[in-house]
Amino acid sequence: MLTRLAIAVVRHRRRTLLLSLVAFIAFAAVGGGVAERLSSGGFEDPGAESTKAQKLVDDVFGAPTPNVVLLVTAKNGSVDDGATAAAGNALTQEIAAFDGVDQAASYWSLGNVPPLKSKTGDKALVLAHIAGDEDEVDARIEELSAHFTRETAVVTVGVGGFAEVFRQVGLTIEHDLARAEGVALPITLLLLVFVFGSAVAAGLPLAIGVVSVMGTFFVLFVISQVTQVSIFALNLTTALGLGLAIDYSLFVVSRFREELRKGREVADAVVRTVETAGRTVVFSALTVAASLAALLVFPLAFLRSFAYAGTAVVAVAAIASVVVLPAILASLGHRIDALSFRRRRNRTPEAQAARAARTEADGFWHRQALRVMRKPLAYAVSVTLLLVVLGLPFFHIRFGLPDDRVLPADLSSRQVQDTIRGDFSSQEAGAAEVVAMGIGDPSTRTGDIAAFATRLSSLDGVARVDAATGHYIGGQQVLPGGPQTARFATNDRGGATYFHVVPSVEPVSSEGERLVSAIRDLDGPFAVQVSGTSARLVDAKASIFGRIPLAAAIIGLITFAVLFLMFGSLLVPLKAVALNLLSLSATFGAMVWIFQDGHLAGALDFTPTGAIDTTTPILMFCIAFGLSMDYEVFLLSRIKEEHDRTGDNEHSVAVGLERTGRIVTAAAALLSVVFIAMGTSGVSFIKLFGIGLTMAVLMDATLIRATLVPAFMRLAGEANWWAPAPLRRFYERFGFSESAQDDDGDLGRALAGGYGLAVPPTVDLDLDVERDEDDVAEGALR
Repeated sequence: MLTRLAIAVVRHRRRTLLLSLVAFIAFAAVGGGVAERLSSGGFEDPGAESTKAQKLVDDVFGAPTPNVVLLVTAKNGSVDDGATAAAGNALTQEIAAFDGVDQAASYWSLGNVPPLKSKTGDKALVLAHIAGDEDEVDARIEELSAHFTRETAVVTVGVGGFAEVFRQVGLTIEHDLARAEGVALPITLLLLVFVFGSAVAAGLPLAIGVVSVMGTFFVLFVISQVTQVSIFALNLTTALGLGLAIDYSLFVVSRFREELRKGREVADAVVRTVETAGRTVVFSALTVAASLAALLVFPLAFLRSFAYAGTAVVAVAAIASVVVLPAILASLGHRIDALSFRRRRNRTPEAQAARAARTEADGFWHRQALRVMRKPLAYAVSVTLLLVVLGLPFFHIRFGLPDDRVLPADLSSRQVQDTIRGDFSSQEAGAAEVVAMGIGDPSTRTGDIAAFATRLSSLDGVARVDAATGHYIGGQQVLPGGPQTARFATNDRGGATYFHVVPSVEPVSSEGERLVSAIRDLDGPFAVQVSGTSARLVDAKASIFGRIPLAAAIIGLITFAVLFLMFGSLLVPLKAVALNLLSLSATFGAMVWIFQDGHLAGALDFTPTGAIDTTTPILMFCIAFGLSMDYEVFLLSRIKEEHDRTGDNEHSVAVGLERTGRIVTAAAALLSVVFIAMGTSGVSFIKLFGIGLTMAVLMDATLIRATLVPAFMRLAGEANWWAPAPLRRFYERFGFSESAQDDDGDLGRALAGGYGLAVPPTVDLDLDVERDEDDVAEGALR
């Protein structure tokens, strides 16, 4: 099939390029506005208890958890002083009347309740809720924050809360990634020129990258019409689109140049390149897509969005690499090396073949493979032990949700939250809502409500409980119920009540999780559901971890199947998966040591929280596993090709590593530039993402490819390519092998079936359909 495709592309290269240009324009026109269609939310499981309970609080009681906090600081004296109290009450009324705010209360409006007053007495809180979904809240908070961040003669007001924190998280990420792209793209272009040695060749990966990104934007625009797609998926699209374009273009262009050095004509070289490198790109894309598609099993729209973006960008990059790029190569021919800064060499076929043979035998990667295979056991054991030691911290990983501490310490919302965390006895914005439905008329159950509120307030980690019957602290009622507590009960839906449980512990912490478990385990007169920050953390972990085995099975089975169909071996796929898992465990161990334990917090400028964001390792695993398999397929395909030709295991490993080592290392270095640029972000989980993927890519391209692969291939010997007889027969019938070709083959033999594919009688063997003077001049099609 690839042979037919290659012949068609060469024959109709101008038409292919014209259609590609039209498609690109359409992608850009439609996909360019995709950001306006995407969501800033999607972090909750719609089926989780916390999500359902929060919806009940919003819909039934009309009393949602505050998502805006105003920190009011008296310039002189206490917040109870007359002028400050008047300013606080006026501020409460002002925010209550602000467009989009459906509820507001404060220290002063609630009767000077102690938890809303700082320990020093000079600060107090105003709590408010902006109505709507995440996108509506995000749009409204920007105006609210600008309006209420102020300083008067009496008070200073700062804006915090969940809505403002994550508005600033989004703005910081957007600014940081724009800056990172501005730095990474010029560096990448310079490195591409250095790697290719030609400005023309260096531009090809960027061209394929732009096509991949715009094509994916178009796909996301279409998907956003029917389901929620996170705006953060655009970040993955840009980084992965450029990275995969570099990977695939490096492999395709390098193989094209190699075929030209063997003396092939341009058209023949393009066909052979698509059959070999193109085939590898297709299989590599399948493994990467399988890793990212596994994210579809998770219930969070945020994670599923990365599956949409990831599989789309992989598919578009692969199609562009085996269709658009070969058309460009067929058109350029030997001009691929135009604008070269390297010294022009003798380009006769004999001279090029001699130079290639000499370089291959004396190359660094060839020598490295032989060095490892002389002592394979020593290298295998020592490098494996190193990776295991690096991975040990992963065994004490703790998962959490991002909060204000992911922001740089100098941002306003972070400073407000730090003040609340240090100067107040409770976490008002992190309160839990405990909902009881179908209890009958609440007025007949005041005794049960009071008893349950008393028990809730006596739990470790609870600062205060607000209920229909009053306010409770430490197992005692401190204030009776009244008009201000009437909102905690309703006769709707068979009677319902809820309890506002304010924690004294950090909501995003193990203590917060234990508090949620204690509330859910508490025996009471009615069944309850729990929402709030800590409950969302508990439910997010349950939702994600409950699907991990299924996601892992999907990745493992598809990867194994693809590699078996490509290589016809049982051991090679198993070894590939095992080595990738070993490499990734070392990466995650290092990330736990750095970001969770905070050992490099000062050097990298972030605040350790003792936990890792729950979704980030899942994303990192799927992306890094896919990219690792990308490099594995590149290397193994060349080893298998040489082994089919010679039958010599050690020679095949050395030649395969020599032919791909420089390419894989260059691709990893270029991709690392993109990821490390993301690692400069001021938001800690983006910093973790960028640095972690950089480490994973570099570790895989060096330690794994340069030592463990040749070591284990040498230890296994011919068993590398063994499969039981039934599977061998299955592979011979359904596998995607390509028979080895003589180096001096030409396009005519390809058309005649020399590349393992017979040409039907209906195929016109005349390729001069679109000949021009340049074709004749360089002998592209003869």
